[in-house]
Amino acid sequence: MQMFATSERAMTAVRWGWDFGVALDALDSARLIDVLRQVAETGALGSAAAGVGCSYRSAWGLLNQAEAAFGKTLVIKGRGRGTRLSAFGAALLALDDEARLTLAALHAPWASRLQEIITPKAVVAPERLRIAASHDLALADWIENGRRVRVDVFWKGSDEALQALARGECDVAGFHLPASAAGPAAAAWVGSRLALPGHRFFEVMQREHGILVQRGNPLGITAITDIAQPGVRMVNRQRGSGTRSMIDQLLAANRIDGREISGYAHEEFTHDAVAGAVASGQADAGFGIRAAAGRYDLGFVPLGIDRYCLAMRSQMAGSEAARHLVRRFQGETFRRRLAALPGYLPVATGRGFVAWRSFAAARARKE
Repeated sequence: MQMFATSERAMTAVRWGWDFGVALDALDSARLIDVLRQVAETGALGSAAAGVGCSYRSAWGLLNQAEAAFGKTLVIKGRGRGTRLSAFGAALLALDDEARLTLAALHAPWASRLQEIITPKAVVAPERLRIAASHDLALADWIENGRRVRVDVFWKGSDEALQALARGECDVAGFHLPASAAGPAAAAWVGSRLALPGHRFFEVMQREHGILVQRGNPLGITAITDIAQPGVRMVNRQRGSGTRSMIDQLLAANRIDGREISGYAHEEFTHDAVAGAVASGQADAGFGIRAAAGRYDLGFVPLGIDRYCLAMRSQMAGSEAARHLVRRFQGETFRRRLAALPGYLPVATGRGFVAWRSFAAARARKE
């Protein structure tokens, strides 16, 4: 993997590209990933070409060149059905997404230092925020595209993120709660991981969770109980993640022992990784958000809604960095990005980080 910097956005960043070890130069390798991502999102090669700023002929030629180099099919064109990724193409894209998530956290400090050297006045917020957060596609997109607050982000499960905040290892923790969680239950869960009185909370968005299945749902999965049927291979989320907690609660409510499910021990750390495992045929079903199913052209069986929230120490809640963070998440740009992601809903509130009692009361009114 090659690493390089670019200034194509106002906010500088460290970028990386693949050396696939075949007859593709660095530019074509980078453009290939972009074309595959656009195919996955649009389902049409013409739209994919437009999305990466090249002609249909150039995109088609690049795919043919890459398929010849790899000796494998990257996309499948169906009459009247558009264009979709093959299992190999989906696996390449999933690997790229995983690498980006991992390296983004590693390289973020260097990107910020580069920004300070090139255009020091472009930094709006004077403080750097360390964010430990449960993985989310919209948050990852915000980090990658145009955020104007200096952040170091570390993807962790909800449990680990809250515990990291309690230990002082981060400034902000991102976690999610089931929308159905009652006030006392939510308070008990969060309060067992950090002291409620010493922290402030902010609800960012709502997300639809469910079962990700192969396109067309060939196994006819319609409920959580179908995951336990013989012949169904599951891909799980890692222990300590909020999604894993939701999975285990659903299984327990239906009296299903996870150890009896094929693939229950197969754990992935992000929604993209789960979707990639299903798209590539490594699993028949996994748990995640609707947006991940849409990104990988998968079927989706809805199960419920969760609320994605942030927590911060009380003494930081009035800082300029915290106020800037709230403005960004309540701004029209972020709301438009959410509207473009299936299964996402912004939270309509003008409030920033508030004490738990006010936070819980606001959630109760919405429910």
